[in-house]
Formats: sequence, structure tokens, C-alpha cells
Amino acid sequence: MAESACADAVAGYRDNALVSAYLEGNDEAFRVLVTRYQGKLVNYINTLVHERELAVDLAQETFIRVFRNADRYKGDYQFSTWIYRIATNLAIDELRRRDRTQGSFFNRVVALFQPDGKPLPLPDARPAPDSALQGKERLRRLQTAIDSLPEKYRLPFLLKEIEDLSYDAICEVLGISLGTVKSRIHRAKLLLREKLSGVL
Repeated sequence: MAESACADAVAGYRDNALVSAYLEGNDEAFRVLVTRYQGKLVNYINTLVHERELAVDLAQETFIRVFRNADRYKGDYQFSTWIYRIATNLAIDELRRRDRTQGSFFNRVVALFQPDGKPLPLPDARPAPDSALQGKERLRRLQTAIDSLPEKYRLPFLLKEIEDLSYDAICEVLGISLGTVKSRIHRAKLLLREKLSGVL
């Protein structure tokens, strides 16, 4: 009962207050942070590594690092920025390890926009077979085009367009300037437009 009351007491806290409460010995505060960010992080990491189970593992590792290093968080920027930076670095490390062992960052084409990684269901309108194939092909081309973007363009694009982070937050996550963030997102869109000319 006391544990439930403790959880209720911190449920409405802002992220920074939760970190402070956790550092003061309130374990429920950390649980609230996990609940608040777990789904978002798994989905985000999955857009990078294209493997749901691995995304879950990397999200868990992200929380382990937050747990161990919470005292290093200074609160100068949003907690979400810090946790996305950790998750991004873990995902990049995994992609580079995969590149060394498999020869390619992007050897799978899987669902980018679905939270569960399953194929998009076709509309119930029962389109003609040709139309259904065209829709699947367009989605495949879109996913492949995003996957093929150079990392420096793909990461800010995903953080902005999929995760809806602010430009300032992306600067902090990736450690680059605001002008560079905007330039790379713009470049990513131009590259996608070129790659998808006549497709979408």
C-alpha cells in the first residue's frame, strides 16, 4: 500500500524531478521514468537496428546506464535528450558492430513506422492484386530509401520526423550545432525526394 502511494506521489513529476527523487532514494521515481520512456525508446531504436528483440535489449541497456549514471545527469538539458543520446549511441555501436561482422548496416528491410515491427495490414477495402502490390512496393521503396541515407542524415531525420524531437534536443542528442541539424534534415529530405522520384 505504501509502495502504491509512493508511486502515485511521483507519477505527475517532471522528468528532472523524478531523477532527483530517485537520487534521494525513491526507487518508484525510476520506475515511473522507465514506464514513461520504455515504449518510445524501443520504437526509436527499432527504426535504427530493424530487429525488435534487439531494440528491446538496447532499450533495457539504456535504462541500466541511466540507473548507474543518474548522478552524472546535471539537469542542464531535458532528461529526454540525455536518454535519447544514450540510446542513439548504443544503436550506432550496434550498427557499426554489425557492419564489421556482416558487411552492411542495413541488411534487412522491415517495417519502419509500425511499433510492433509487423508488416502493415492491407486496407480492408480489398484492393485489386496489382494495386496491393504497388502499395507494398511503395512502402518497401520508402523504407529502403530511408535506410540507405548516410547515418549523418538519417539520424537527425528520424529524430525529427519519427520521434518529433525539437531541433534543440536533436543538437544535444547528436552533439552537433543547430545549423548542422537543420541542414542535415533538409539534405535528408532532398535525398529521399531524389530516391523516391516517381514512386510516392
